Amino acid sequence: MGIIAVDPTSPYTGGAILGDRIRMQDHFSDPGIYIRSMATRGSLGGLARTTADVATVMDASGRDLIMIETVGVGQDEVDIVRLADVTVVILVPGMGDDVQSIKAGIMEIADIFVINKSDRDGAERVEREIRALQSLAIRSDHFRGDRWTPPIVKTVASDGTGISELAAAIAEYEAYLQKENLVMQHNIENWQERLIEMLRDALLEKAREQMEHDNVAGYAAEVAEHKRDPYTLVEEIVGRIGKG
Repeated sequence: MGIIAVDPTSPYTGGAILGDRIRMQDHFSDPGIYIRSMATRGSLGGLARTTADVATVMDASGRDLIMIETVGVGQDEVDIVRLADVTVVILVPGMGDDVQSIKAGIMEIADIFVINKSDRDGAERVEREIRALQSLAIRSDHFRGDRWTPPIVKTVASDGTGISELAAAIAEYEAYLQKENLVMQHNIENWQERLIEMLRDALLEKAREQMEHDNVAGYAAEVAEHKRDPYTLVEEIVGRIGKG
């Protein structure tokens, strides 16, 4: 098994506290386990820019299962759906208006919902909110074959409660993907997004190389003083990249 754990990077210091290594210190030496902690380094969407590359390397190394932990639940944290075959959204009771606050982004991407620490007060309320909001979520695979309704699994990770039920739910969703012939289509869609991202990164590197030869501070001063507009400036830089 390969585990990729992504933690946020401070926008002020650029540092990151890779706390996942502390939480998993009882398992990092288990045979067959490889854990890689990563910092976002400013990337949005819940993953680091190179998370997909690390997952590819782990897959090539023969890992049977790769688990990716994103930064944390948020409305825009949806990059994982373009990378993972199965997306599990984990919620915890007692976090206030958590389900209502994340419904804009997360409800659409969850293949399986997990309510962890379900022995706490409020677990039933979280489950009710998920079920109420599921009717509002639009999943792309609902329009191909039978409709998949993400199940809700209750767990208590500290004592292992619900883990077997979660494994069964993941296996059931994988069987659904196979039955509806969605695996290849899912992979094609993922690689389409991935290729676009790789192309974007390559063009950005060329743009940075071009900017290193130019006076970036001078350009910024001209824009700040309203002597030049940024749109025309960007077009000029892009034009030079094309000629190069």
